[in-house]
Amino acid sequence: MRPHDYLKEFLEDIVLVELKNGKLLRGRMVSYDGHLNLILDDCSEISEDKEVRLGKVFIRGDSITMISPATPD
Repeated sequence: MRPHDYLKEFLEDIVLVELKNGKLLRGRMVSYDGHLNLILDDCSEISEDKEVRLGKVFIRGDSITMISPATPD
């Protein structure tokens, strides 16, 4: 299975995205492209002590280390 086929399953679902800089984002994946760039809506940056709401964000594919479906809270 190619990465693009895998991502198609998570369109409109809540995902966790880990970035190369160690940040963890959670949001609803609304789009992706051939470079694995993502657009997340209702996105938040998650850390141990707080959650910062970011809204709609664009994430460059080359900054992503992991994409995973989010477990329900």
